[in-house]
Amino acid sequence: MSQSTKKLPDNISIRQALPSDAASIHALMRPFVAQHLLLDRTEAEVIELTRHGFVATINIDDRERCIGFAAIEVYSPKLAELQCLAVSTEYQRDGVGRSLVQKCVDRARELNVMEVLAISSSEDFLHNCGFDYSLPDQKKALFCQLRPRHPE
Repeated sequence: MSQSTKKLPDNISIRQALPSDAASIHALMRPFVAQHLLLDRTEAEVIELTRHGFVATINIDDRERCIGFAAIEVYSPKLAELQCLAVSTEYQRDGVGRSLVQKCVDRARELNVMEVLAISSSEDFLHNCGFDYSLPDQKKALFCQLRPRHPE
């Protein structure tokens, strides 16, 4: 990711997610799941994602509040996927999402992963974070949907 990262406001920080953050992460994700922007996750799935996940927090009156989350799921040394990118609406456009994506890409790089995949309805945002529709050697992701994403 060669794009520059916007400096976060002083009261916002990004840190490694912890299993104890699962309830806060779930609360953050809930409105995005309701809008079908994110897949619903069980608490166990969120806890697993904290292994390579990051939370954005804001300190208000000496209390930490979760305002963003993103993680990578590592499938193999060749591929990881950016998952569960969510930022509270009141903190979008402050550089929080971009910082979370950068942390995830950095983690994949530390793990020597070759490629990071992102599936999203926010194509412009991800494109601005350095993702593209295909890799330089023209690889493209194709899908075969086996069941509905959102139960009716």
